[in-house]
Amino acid sequence: MIATVPLLIIPLAIYNILAFITPGYAWANVLFSVPMVSGVSWDVTLSDVFIVLSLAFLFFEIVKATSASTRSIVDHMLSTLVFVAALVEFLLVAPAATSTFAILLALMLLDIVAGYSISIRVARRDFAIERPE
Repeated sequence: MIATVPLLIIPLAIYNILAFITPGYAWANVLFSVPMVSGVSWDVTLSDVFIVLSLAFLFFEIVKATSASTRSIVDHMLSTLVFVAALVEFLLVAPAATSTFAILLALMLLDIVAGYSISIRVARRDFAIERPE
């Protein structure tokens, strides 16, 4: 059952926990700085770390999409529902109206499009039709 849960719901939950438990916390706050060879300092923000974490979840979500099974279809439908819920949240809830959340939405949309595309491709491969010669 856990395989049918869309993994991008985890970054969505993390975002909501941070946004609502610590209201007013700026996603642009610097977590740490990395000195670069060029002499400048690379400031890593909470938003940067969150986006990279979300990309990691997207990778595993796309790997899950490579299997042609009933679970995969349910996962795609649930991913679509999570995207719609997040889109409504983005439009109606003030703490969600940030660029970080918009990027998370874009990742969710990419997950849906890639998931359906990959599933169709895998299904075509599994159900190859022989042509008469």
